[in-house]
Amino acid sequence: MATLTVRNVPDEVHRALRERAARHGRSTEEEACEILAAEVKYENRVLVGDALNAIGRRIGLTREDFAVSESVRGKVQAKPPSFEE
Repeated sequence: MATLTVRNVPDEVHRALRERAARHGRSTEEEACEILAAEVKYENRVLVGDALNAIGRRIGLTREDFAVSESVRGKVQAKPPSFEE
């Protein structure tokens, strides 16, 4: 893991960080890492569910379309995809 040094943290910010860490049962360093991770770690990540939802909306799927697929789930044998031409 990398090391990060933050200088010139205002006293009131450091005090608030210590208090927040104590509430969560963590060290000040652990709390700072959690805050940083929550803010930057996933900012560009695309969630699969969100992507599928966007695709469905783009092509105009409705709740009725899903109802049809649910009605035949498990009743129709699925065919595996073929990658040969």
